Amino acid sequence: MMPQTHSFETGANRPVVGRFAPSPTGRMHAGNIYAALTAWLVAKSQGGTIVLRIEDLDRDRSKAEYISAVQRDFELLGLTWDHGPFFQHNRDEAYSEAFQVLERLGLVYPCFCTRADLHAASAPHRGEKFIYPGTCRSLSAEQVAAKSLLKAPAQRLRVPDAMYSFEDMVQGHYAQNLADDCGDFLIRRSDQAFAYQLAVVVDDAAQGVTSVVRGVDLLCSTPQQLYLQELLGLGHPRYAHIPLLVAEENRRLSKRDHDAGLEELLARYKTPEAVIGHIAGICGLTPTCDPATPEQLLETFDIAKLSELFSDPVQIPWS
Repeated sequence: MMPQTHSFETGANRPVVGRFAPSPTGRMHAGNIYAALTAWLVAKSQGGTIVLRIEDLDRDRSKAEYISAVQRDFELLGLTWDHGPFFQHNRDEAYSEAFQVLERLGLVYPCFCTRADLHAASAPHRGEKFIYPGTCRSLSAEQVAAKSLLKAPAQRLRVPDAMYSFEDMVQGHYAQNLADDCGDFLIRRSDQAFAYQLAVVVDDAAQGVTSVVRGVDLLCSTPQQLYLQELLGLGHPRYAHIPLLVAEENRRLSKRDHDAGLEELLARYKTPEAVIGHIAGICGLTPTCDPATPEQLLETFDIAKLSELFSDPVQIPWS
């Protein structure tokens, strides 16, 4: 029997609202700037607006000093926002309401697996993610009670044997069988913190986000989010998954690459306009690396050619 297919028209007939969604775990670097610049150009070229959301869901890693710093960095670079800033640390009530909807649908169950258990039970899929093998899916009430005495469970969402597909603005058609390519996924951790997949879906809907521009490493998360949106009766944003800036082949640029941090970039290129122009040039958003403001780049940006701007849709070497 062929799995059922769910194909989604994303971002249809709604005002364009994009988002910046930084995590306050360090200063901005070239990869953050490139993603934010592309999100800004995509939204503004369609007459849209931008939401600033500080994704401080991970309270252990989020630092108060970076919350103000990231806003100053955006302002310095000319990356303006129209709504916010919004935060995740005070959104537990909204996440809890969504969680309860999923519980009432009978789709949530406790999971006692450790990371080591998951790695032992399943091979990584698509080079990145482990597929949950359903170890705790059919535990009896007695088994759950016994295991709960030893360990607090996380909570997983049952997924169907169904294809979820959409058209990405950069990557084109993308489809995933949730059962085969993902498995039941976490929506709440064992420490009671809500998982990213649930939080981002709830926040995008509450903040009116209809345009999501982010790295291609999150492409495989999108079918899970479409599934959550469907279950919760929420709209589906339009997605654009852009190639990653990489420090070396297959290793994405991160905050540990200090030469790509904003302070170092300003020291090297002297002005915010030169930083923006250099990043836009090497990423293919503009044909040169000449200094430019986001507003100046907007004058020639053509969203219809977004998928053609990147010579490699997966990764771009940083230099």
